[in-house]
Amino acid sequence: MGSKFKSVFTQEYQVFLSRFREARKTVGLTQETLAERLGEYQIFISRCERGERRMDVIELRALCRAMNVPFVEFVTALDAELEQLEAQPQASRSKVLNREPES
Repeated sequence: MGSKFKSVFTQEYQVFLSRFREARKTVGLTQETLAERLGEYQIFISRCERGERRMDVIELRALCRAMNVPFVEFVTALDAELEQLEAQPQASRSKVLNREPES
């Protein structure tokens, strides 16, 4: 019985980070404004978005609330995107993940 190690650099986590960044931008928040709403510094949001700091589900819920994005809606959309990713052949997956990082 082997365990599967998941790093912050998995394809799935990259999709999560992209969706998180897009959600923040869609609601028109800067990293600084979102950080202020959480009582954090801008670097906290930057590190989360780049995957340097892995978020847990409680933090994600707080981040969604600070963005006025329903948590369940965010997770449901993420799940749908991950399902689509899993259905794609491996070669197509790398195209999805080679998007340019956004700041």
